[in-house]
Amino acid sequence: MNGLYDEFRVIIHSVWNRRWLALAVAWGICLLGWLVVALIPNSYESRARISVEMQSILSDKVGIESRDRKRDLDRIQETLTSTINLEKVVRGTDLNLSVESDREMAGKVEMLRKNIEIKSEKDNLFEIIATSSASNFSDAENAVLSRKIVQKLIDIFVETNLSGDRNETKETLKFLDEQLAAREKALQEAEQKRVQFETENLGLLPGVGSISQRMEASRAELQQIESQLVSASSALAALNGQLSGTPATIATSGSTGGARSQLAQAQGELASARARGWTDSHPDIIALKNQIAALNKQIAATPKGSGANYGTPNPAYSSLQSMRAERQAAVAALQARKNAIQADMAQYASQQTLEPGVAAEMARINRNYDVLKAQYDKLLQDREQIKLRGQVETETDAIKFKVIDPPSSPRTPAAPNRPLLLALVLFVGLGGGVGAAFAMGQLQTTYPTAGRLEKASGLPVIGSVSQVMTSEQRAIGQKKMRLFYSAGGGLLGVFALLMVVEFIQRGMVA
Repeated sequence: MNGLYDEFRVIIHSVWNRRWLALAVAWGICLLGWLVVALIPNSYESRARISVEMQSILSDKVGIESRDRKRDLDRIQETLTSTINLEKVVRGTDLNLSVESDREMAGKVEMLRKNIEIKSEKDNLFEIIATSSASNFSDAENAVLSRKIVQKLIDIFVETNLSGDRNETKETLKFLDEQLAAREKALQEAEQKRVQFETENLGLLPGVGSISQRMEASRAELQQIESQLVSASSALAALNGQLSGTPATIATSGSTGGARSQLAQAQGELASARARGWTDSHPDIIALKNQIAALNKQIAATPKGSGANYGTPNPAYSSLQSMRAERQAAVAALQARKNAIQADMAQYASQQTLEPGVAAEMARINRNYDVLKAQYDKLLQDREQIKLRGQVETETDAIKFKVIDPPSSPRTPAAPNRPLLLALVLFVGLGGGVGAAFAMGQLQTTYPTAGRLEKASGLPVIGSVSQVMTSEQRAIGQKKMRLFYSAGGGLLGVFALLMVVEFIQRGMVA
């Protein structure tokens, strides 16, 4: 323990013997350090807190979700410090006084980007921090400038997000109107082209009235006509057979002439009734058969040769002839209709070769029309949605802006902490002086104690003689000590003076 104490005393003695070197080094370090601290410009910081609230009552109804509002808040935070907005800040503050070229403007913008910070404390609460340390401005001017920068950013925010949203909505609606007009014109042209193509190729287009459908309808009608023609031909053949077995005239004589005439008339009526399709069970057929039987009995009972014979036209034969003429006309009409249908089918068959190409062209025209129609409907829907959302966001004040804390007016510099730096320079200077004196003592070989001399030489030391000073040497030593204390006090005085000047400057800013 005594060894450590002795070493400490040796160090103190070595430094004290070189106290003038220590004081000179301390003065040099302090003066240099204080000069550097004095050259550091003061930075003044202004803060403001703003709240941005997005209404959600109507917004949710028109499809503005919470993530859309969160994206809007992120956009606000990112775009507030954009180059365009920072140029507005430069032009709206005293920074514009030192801007004479685009290069200087770019430099000011870059400086502001580094000195402006926007913090998001919560989802809708922002803090704007601006620092001003322009070398060409005084401390008071920098303090005022920092507050103006924050206020200008707030004004830009209001201008961009309240009136800017309306301009953006108007520009978007204008663009959509132009696109809708162009799509509407193209859609009208496509409609006219489709109508014209349908008119020119009406019979060749698929769907109702197409060649295929007409062909199928003609085949069905031809089958029906052929069945009707077979039925009419069969009825005509039966009627011809019946007509060949019916005499054209009947012989009548004397008193039996009337009976035979009545018989021929009854037979004609019976043939006409059967031709109409009546069966033997029909009451009229039964009555006619009974009448014919009675007349036959009457004629059979009349003696032969009782009177002259006469040739009387057979009414049944005449009736069958008229019926045959009707049947022949019906058969001829059905045959003519069959020939007409077959001619139409032959024409349809020749036109069917053109139908696939026409159908493909019509499909292409319809496809283009559907695409244009879908684009037009989508643009129209987007336009109405944007129009409604724009009205909700702007006309109903969907964005509520509120200044929680207005821009502060800084009274003290945010950086640097000059009193602390001045004190640190003083301590560093004193430490540097002591260190220089100690290092010098280590470089020179001295023996401040008898023990160190004995250890270094290896020989025993008989004794040591203390320093003996005369009265003149004591007077000179005291004078030097007064000078040393004055120089040391002067160093502390300069430090105190710098502290006083610093606080006076701060008072002038306030």
